[in-house]
Formats: sequence, structure tokens, C-alpha cells
Amino acid sequence: MDARKLSALYGLKWNPFLSDIPVEALHKSSRFDHFAWRIEDLVMHGGFALITGDPGAGKSVVMRLLAEHLSKLRDVVVGEVTRPQSRITDFYREVGDLFGLAVSTSNRWGAYKTVRAKWQDHIKQTLFRPVLLIDEAQEMSAPLLAELRLLGSTNLDSSTIVTVILCGDRRLEAKLRTPDLLPIDSRVRTRLVIEAETADTLGEMLRHILAAAGAPALMTDELQRTLCEHAAGNRRLLMNLCGDALALGVSKNAKRLDDGLYLEMTGADQRSHSPRSKPILVREKPSNRR
Repeated sequence: MDARKLSALYGLKWNPFLSDIPVEALHKSSRFDHFAWRIEDLVMHGGFALITGDPGAGKSVVMRLLAEHLSKLRDVVVGEVTRPQSRITDFYREVGDLFGLAVSTSNRWGAYKTVRAKWQDHIKQTLFRPVLLIDEAQEMSAPLLAELRLLGSTNLDSSTIVTVILCGDRRLEAKLRTPDLLPIDSRVRTRLVIEAETADTLGEMLRHILAAAGAPALMTDELQRTLCEHAAGNRRLLMNLCGDALALGVSKNAKRLDDGLYLEMTGADQRSHSPRSKPILVREKPSNRR
């Protein structure tokens, strides 16, 4: 949708229902505030943290908020691993790039020593552990997760020199419970499980986003309530429904989005998925004449 048309029709600064909205527009819950506080403590001591939930529940939103929160802490260095599916050699190459290191991936022992030395030097200077953010961590192989655990462990496993925040769907929980990865699961110091939200919570989030986008009155209260009740507690599904309503409103030059648009959306959806009518075959009765 044209940003100029959104601005002209509704006064929107940007489309509030896309995934790349400004981080300051994201809604922070009380659970996030508590989790962020726990992560601050983890940055002092190192270790693993875990964020899990169903697809669309808002895990990546939490990671964006957390990255923003940590970036404001003095002397805290945050690196985002963008290829969790990498092999171990490619992982060292990415970590070297994140921390400005010349890492030889043909010599894993040398790469291991180089990264550890960099992290230990950072701790001596700042007292803070470097932070690795790993989204879609369910894609990481068991050998890579094991390598990450060993990379951050020092002094006969009595000290940890990195803070690792793993974020993924429910497959990650199951993966960490396998025998090979139980040593990591037992080292997870704080967890955030994102469950399906109530309609009231989704409504609070929606109102926050609309206000941040500059159009708190974009939707009627009735439409907001209807969309939140039909989102099945899923943040992504709610944003998709809102995006459909906005697109329909723009196409009709509607001054405000209301329940009538939702009824039109669902009616059109039902028509598009209804089976095609089939011709009725009339069979002639068999004749009694021989």
C-alpha cells in the first residue's frame, strides 16, 4: 500500500500491521519487563536464556525489544547470529565477523582460542559478558549447540564467558530435552514461554501500535474487539486480519475501518472458498417395456 495514501486517508506514519514497524512502536508487556531484568543479570554472569512459543506468537518481537534494551546498556556488546543452520566452521566465521576477529575456519582449535580470548578480554575491561542473540534456534544442529556450550565454558565449567539467548518454536524445547543437549537445557537460567494471548491483551497491544503509528482512531472499538476475538490469541494472525481490513478500507476510501469491512472480508473469503456448484444429473427411470 502506498504510504502517501495511508497518510492522506488516515494520518498513518507507516503501515502498523507489517512486521518491520519501528521498535519503539512495539508493545512491552510486564512479562517482558521482568524477562529483560533477568537478562541484565545474566549479562553479568553469563549463561543461556530461552524464548519459545508457537509460530506467530511474538517471539521475534521479544528479540527485537531485547536487542534494543541491551543496546542501551553501557559496554554491553550484542551480536545477532543470522544463520543458525550453519555448520560449525561457518558459525566461527560469522562470530568472527560479529566481533571483528580474523578467524581461520580451517583451524577450529585456533578459531576456538581466538574467540574465547576476545570474550575474556572484553570481560576484563567491562565486567559484562558478550551477548549472542540466536533467532530460529530450532534450526541449529546438535553438534553446533554443543560447540557453543563448550566455547563459553571456562575454569572446569565453573565460569561462563558469554550470554546466549536462544529463541525458537516448540521444536527447540523438544530438541534441548534430547540426551545430547540436556547439558544445555540444564544451563538455561531464565525462560520465557509465549503462550496464546487473551483478546484483552491483544486489544491493548493493538491500541498501542495504532497510537504509535499516529492514528489511534483508525478502527472502531467494535472492529478492534472483533479482530482480537477472531485472532485465536496469535499476534501474527491479528496483524494479518488488521492488514486485510486496512487494504479493503483503502480500496474503498473508507474514512474509518469498522465492523462492516470485517463482514465484507469474511463474506468474500467464504465465497472464494465455497465449492463450485455441480450440475445435477437427472437419471431417467428404466422403462417397464420389454
